[in-house]
Amino acid sequence: MGKNQSSFLGVIVASIVILCWFLSLYFLLRWDFAWNNPLVYLMIFVQMHLYTGLFITAHDAMHGTISSNKSINNFFGYLSVFLYAGFFYNKLYSKHHNHHNHVHTPNDPDFAPHGFWRWYLRFMLNYVTIIQLVIMAVAFNVLQIWLKQENLLLFWVLPSLLSTFQLFYFGTYVPHRGEHDNEYHASTLQKNHFIAFITCYFFGYHLEHHQKPHMPWWQLYKTK
Repeated sequence: MGKNQSSFLGVIVASIVILCWFLSLYFLLRWDFAWNNPLVYLMIFVQMHLYTGLFITAHDAMHGTISSNKSINNFFGYLSVFLYAGFFYNKLYSKHHNHHNHVHTPNDPDFAPHGFWRWYLRFMLNYVTIIQLVIMAVAFNVLQIWLKQENLLLFWVLPSLLSTFQLFYFGTYVPHRGEHDNEYHASTLQKNHFIAFITCYFFGYHLEHHQKPHMPWWQLYKTK
């Protein structure tokens, strides 16, 4: 695949992920749902997966794989993480590259050898900021003017929180826990592209990601 074609497809894939997230959220926030409708709970997890897609899109931007045009690439990075939860792309960019450059060391913001919950707490504290929480609080209260609170909590707040567990568990904790016999201190899922996609957009193939960090998520399965 040529560089221009790959760049074009990267923009298309990123745009599709963002559009799917937006359209799903748009309709869910206006849904006059009934609590006994099982589809409600399915859609929470669908929206969670789309939130994870936003973050994975930003992650691709951090590795320059959305577009060879730096301005376009960074635009998708800034947009994706801000929509995800009011994050600032430049701060996440530096932390993520610290992870790649200092994996499994005290300078790795994604690593903590303390068990699941302490590791997850450190993971969150390394990325969440006061200004981000203020942005989300303001957005929530403004949106309440037009939208029902239960819709906001169920389809906007809850899926984004669940997404942090999805990203952490499948994209950080499982691949990097324990001892490893490679320089990236990472393991990988057994080859199952369906499971790899629904769990974390192929980032269960984590050793492969560290070996080829400039491979976009939608091509990562090819490295397996």
